Amino acid sequence: MSTTDDSFSVTSESLEIQKKPLKEKWWHIMDTWKIGIIPLPLFLLAGALIAVDCLGGKLPSDIVVMVATLAFFGFACGEFGKRLPIVGKLGAAAICATFIPSAMVYYGLLPDVVVESTTKFYKSTNILYLYICCIIVGSIMSMNRTTLIQGFLRIFFPMLCGEIVGMLVGMGVGLALGMEPFQIFFFIILPIMAGGVGEGAIPLSIGYATLLHMDQGVALGRVLPMVMLGGLTAIIISGCLNQLGKRFPHLTGEGQLMPNRSNSDEQAPAAPAFSGKTDVTTIAAGALLAVLLYMIGMLGHKLIGLPAPVGMLFVAVLIKLAHGVSPRLLEGSQVVYKFFQTSVTYPILFAVGVAITPWEELVHAFTIDNLLVIVSTVSALVATGFFVGKKIGMHPIDVAIVSCCQSGQGGTGDVAILTAGNRMSLMPFAQIATRIGGAINVSVSLLVLGNFLV
Repeated sequence: MSTTDDSFSVTSESLEIQKKPLKEKWWHIMDTWKIGIIPLPLFLLAGALIAVDCLGGKLPSDIVVMVATLAFFGFACGEFGKRLPIVGKLGAAAICATFIPSAMVYYGLLPDVVVESTTKFYKSTNILYLYICCIIVGSIMSMNRTTLIQGFLRIFFPMLCGEIVGMLVGMGVGLALGMEPFQIFFFIILPIMAGGVGEGAIPLSIGYATLLHMDQGVALGRVLPMVMLGGLTAIIISGCLNQLGKRFPHLTGEGQLMPNRSNSDEQAPAAPAFSGKTDVTTIAAGALLAVLLYMIGMLGHKLIGLPAPVGMLFVAVLIKLAHGVSPRLLEGSQVVYKFFQTSVTYPILFAVGVAITPWEELVHAFTIDNLLVIVSTVSALVATGFFVGKKIGMHPIDVAIVSCCQSGQGGTGDVAILTAGNRMSLMPFAQIATRIGGAINVSVSLLVLGNFLV
């Protein structure tokens, strides 16, 4: 009976559309047929214009053309991933938006002008950092103050426990497979937890080149694939955790680490809530707030060496706790956060896949032994975060998704992992896990290696 009713309602809707004037039919197509966020007619127009530029042999790398190009390819790859059966609900959109472009570059399926322009734009603008700073500031400004304090104080314990258990499990699996302990720890496990490429793989390769008297390029070639495979595993696990949260809602805060136990009027939802009255000037001020806080983070990096995103994060937390900005400006920051989350994520992931994700190295590292060690390490790390988080009164699924970011591919990995887990509001905690956790792991491990070799 319900099927008949559904069919009748669809038929009725179709008849209504057919009776409408031509302009309203066109508006219906514009409003309902979309690839990602792009109306289908605009998507087709963008593809045609990009094709014309490619056939002309030159695709400008200026921001105007790149916005259209990254949106076209990014949302196409993301939409393809979302529509895949089964895995489409397990984070395939983020994986496809990152790794399909990488494979297309390697196999020559993406026009050279697109690759060159995208790479030039990505590396010259540092657009990833604009994305991260807007996401971090917006998510912090939308958090409950009490929950924010408790979350930052408690998240370190599950992270520490996860790293210890992950290392032990990874070592155990590697030894059971007959691999050398030195190779397991320093060239598989440590790169996974090193904090990505710029803050992890590259410093590790420099340290290995100095301490082990090997070429830095060789060291980076051995380390980088493990970072990528660890990040890929974390993306998949994050997507699975998101589905687990839908099935068992009591295990998740949908972006909040701590349950709201207070009945005070200060409670706020984890996701941005808009009054609908925010004007354009307030939104612009919210974007400027994020940029200025990042500049403060850059200044902190020059003075004390703290990564700029982490310095910005701490300053944003202090401003939030001290009521340093008005409620209206907070809402402006939240609108900016929502815009970047919905409109910029997949284009950014496409640019990452084209510019800095080497497909060949990923494929070469795809051995059974490596995969078993990597999957067991990341799974143990995340499972430990889940159970420890639950034990100390936190939402276990959200803690576990933050734990996934401990094995992510730096800032880009955090974006992909949180997108797969549908928990972008956890970006501040993800940055703590990636930047601070990775830096500590790299520093301590190289110090131990140096003393061991002496």
